[in-house]
Amino acid sequence: MTSLAKIAAFASAFLIGHAVECASAQSQSDGTVVELETPLASSHALVGYLRRPKGGAGPSPAVVLLHSCNGNWRRIDERWGKRIASWGYVTLSVDSLGPRGNQTSCKDSASTDFASDAYRALDFLAQHPSVDPSRVAAIGFAMGGWSVLSSVERGIAEEASSNKFRSAVAFYPPCTRLKGNMTVPTLILIGERDDWNSADECRGLAAGRDGWGISRKKDQGVPIKLIVYPDAYHAFDAPGLKTPVEIQGHHLEFNQSAADQSAEALREFLGATIGKEAEDRDKDK
Repeated sequence: MTSLAKIAAFASAFLIGHAVECASAQSQSDGTVVELETPLASSHALVGYLRRPKGGAGPSPAVVLLHSCNGNWRRIDERWGKRIASWGYVTLSVDSLGPRGNQTSCKDSASTDFASDAYRALDFLAQHPSVDPSRVAAIGFAMGGWSVLSSVERGIAEEASSNKFRSAVAFYPPCTRLKGNMTVPTLILIGERDDWNSADECRGLAAGRDGWGISRKKDQGVPIKLIVYPDAYHAFDAPGLKTPVEIQGHHLEFNQSAADQSAEALREFLGATIGKEAEDRDKDK
C-alpha cells in the first residue's frame, strides 16, 4: 500500500470511528459532556467528557486525560477513560482543539495554548463533589503528554495554580524542552521504535540530562520512572492502528503486548500515587 493510500485509509477509519464513538457516547449513562468553566478562564469554552465510577462511595480520586495533536479526545475516552473509570477513578477527557476551532495541531503545535488546559481541568475536578481534590493525576498522549510533563515540572505554571496534581503520566511524549525537575511522581511510557518522539530523549530526561546539555542535580525534583517497550512504535496503545500507517513521515502501529503492559503499569502507578494504596499511606501519616 502506498503512503498516500495509507493516509486515506487512516482518514476514513478516523471518520468512521469518530461517528461510532459519538453514537456510543450519546447512549452511555455513565458519562456526560461538561463545560469546565463558568465564567471562562479564557475566550475558549473548554469542554470534556466526564465519567464517574459505578458504585463509588464518597469522593474518588480522579484523572485528567489530554489528547494528542490529532485532537482525538473521544477515542482517548473510549480507550482509556472508560477503562480507568472501571478501576474506581473519576475521569475527565479534555477537548483542547474543538473549542478553539481546530481539528489538529500536529503541524503547528505552538499555534494553540492548551498547555494550560491541564490545570483548567484540574480546577473543575477540584470543585466537583465526586472528586477528592488531593488525589488527581494528569495523563497525556504524545503532545498531550508533553503538556502534562510541563504542567508538573517546577515552574510558573505549577507554582501559579492553587490546585496541584498528585502524579503524572505521559504516553510517548516529546521529551525535549524540559528540565525534568518534577514536583510529583511521574511515569513515561514510550516505544523504542518511536520515530516521532525519541525514547533516547526520554532516557536523557529521566536521567537528568536535557537537549541543551544541562543536567539537573540528583537531589532536584521527584524521580521520573521511564518504561521503554522494545518493539513498539508511536501510538502503540491505539487498536485502530492494527494496520500500520505513515503520518507526516512517521510510523504509527498498535502493539498488543505494549498496550497490555502499559495498562498494567498505569494501573499500578495510579494505585500507588492516587489510589487505595496512596489513601492508606496518607491515613498512616
